[in-house]
Amino acid sequence: MTEKITIIEGPTPEFREVNGLWIQGVAESPSQYDTYYTELRAFDGYSLVDRCTAAWQKNETIVLEYRTETGLIDEITIIAAHSEETEDGDVIQLWIRQAREDVEFEIKFDEGDDEEDFF
Repeated sequence: MTEKITIIEGPTPEFREVNGLWIQGVAESPSQYDTYYTELRAFDGYSLVDRCTAAWQKNETIVLEYRTETGLIDEITIIAAHSEETEDGDVIQLWIRQAREDVEFEIKFDEGDDEEDFF
């Protein structure tokens, strides 16, 4: 079962692409993904982080459900979460991943290659 954190009100989250070696370790997978970061105001950010941690401890996926700019409901997988208290209330920081759709693999063999060389 997939757990969800749903954005009830507010604008569409702004996702910023994340690059760096540390995130590659967290997001390691046999599939190709792009990793993004977003910050959201939350009523109780620490309980949301606890929900994420509980799902990961059970080897379950947790997703962020939100409305796109066109009003459609979409969801994206959360891979890390952190909460902070600010003067304006709780803020939850989420690192999320989305399958990379623009990756194509092509395997080519030279005519001179012998099948025995590959085993």
